[in-house]
Amino acid sequence: MKKFLFIYLALGLSVVVCQNKQLLYNWEVTPQTLMLNPGSLVSSQFHAGMPLVSQFHFNAGSSGVSVFDIFADDGVDINTKITNIISELSSRDFFTINQQLDVLNFGWLSKGMEPVYFSGGMYQELDVIAYFPKDIAILAWEGNRDYIGKAYDFNDVSARADLLTVYHFGVNKQISKKLTAGVRLKLYSSLVGVSSTRNKGAFKTSIREGTANVYEHTVTDLDVEVKTSGFLSLDGLEQSQVNKKLLGRALLGGNLGIGLDAGITYQFDNQLSLTASVLDLGAIFHTNDTELYRAKGDYTLDGIELIFPELVNGEPAIPYYDNLEDDIAREIPVDTLNTGYTQLRPTKINAGLHYDFGRFVGDKGGCNCKNNGTKQKRVSQAGVQYFSIFRPRGLQFAGTLYYTRRFGDTLSIKTTYTLDSYSAKNVGAGLFLNIRGVNLFLAADNLLQMSNLAKANSVSLQVGLNYILN
Repeated sequence: MKKFLFIYLALGLSVVVCQNKQLLYNWEVTPQTLMLNPGSLVSSQFHAGMPLVSQFHFNAGSSGVSVFDIFADDGVDINTKITNIISELSSRDFFTINQQLDVLNFGWLSKGMEPVYFSGGMYQELDVIAYFPKDIAILAWEGNRDYIGKAYDFNDVSARADLLTVYHFGVNKQISKKLTAGVRLKLYSSLVGVSSTRNKGAFKTSIREGTANVYEHTVTDLDVEVKTSGFLSLDGLEQSQVNKKLLGRALLGGNLGIGLDAGITYQFDNQLSLTASVLDLGAIFHTNDTELYRAKGDYTLDGIELIFPELVNGEPAIPYYDNLEDDIAREIPVDTLNTGYTQLRPTKINAGLHYDFGRFVGDKGGCNCKNNGTKQKRVSQAGVQYFSIFRPRGLQFAGTLYYTRRFGDTLSIKTTYTLDSYSAKNVGAGLFLNIRGVNLFLAADNLLQMSNLAKANSVSLQVGLNYILN
């Protein structure tokens, strides 16, 4: 158990921030901002992402500990560090991984009296969250000798992982001079998924005075469930067969679901604007290739009565431990079911207030409107963004202050400061470069930790290559 806990911490920290993309939100020079707010302002007539490279996004983190906290060469024994970390973390601390890869991304402006901007595409996503199982970690690492009478709560065990592809199509329209709105319909195709988030029960060791067996071990009200989807049919297959099956699921051959994004931009005047969006309001319906494992019951062990009969071939004639396993399996059976289940998507909410100032882009101080009557952008923009995401144990929040500077239509730079569950000193920066319609963007978080990423509680990287026709 100690080895398992050590591997859990090490792997979690080595590759593990939530899905907040504060560097792309309200950054209207990139077409990917439509994925964060379908109601963003759009100034292009057409865009097309380079297949498989139009956007790659990766962010990962842990809310309470970094790699440096465990593996720093500071003279402190690593076992002591892990003991201290287990003591400091709570069951609400978590590790997360989120990765997205745009396979296709495109959009175009319709012709007519009231033009509409259509956009669509396909992307692959991996989303993992695991809460720290504090009580179980204490039991695994330290045992129960010094915790007689303590109830170890199985509710601390909570984790979820999803690998899926998403097909999407959106509509963006300027409703009035002040209001722009958009919606995006999503079709999910799940490749594999696993979830265990609603567990309960407790394990406790008590002292019984005046009895032959002093210690009594009890498991009470145990109800632990693990839901899986997509694994059963992969068992025993060769790697090439697994790849073929996963590809088929990616192409709408997996368990399907449906979702919706919606967003708005409201311009109070030529400088002050409000934006808001809700993303992934939907669910995946797991109906095929599912397995649910459920252990439910109570059990009390007040010791094993040892009898010493003659040995048979050097072994005790009574299989004590086999009998104990059978006894536990009888009192707490593990049922395997193949029933379907519905998995809600982690819904995200964005809101922002931003202010444009300075001279107009491409203008020395004259008109503030383009030929089509839409507002012309100024060279500088400052704003604030709110982000939240629904997770198994409640909302996770983040707040961002940002500043954007444009240098003509060729170059744009964005800087951010974010306060979230991972850090109070997250400074990020993004670079957008446009050369004859071909544009590249690169964005990264936690720049203050770049000299030693092991000290960072989170890491985030976004890069993309697109063609835009303005």
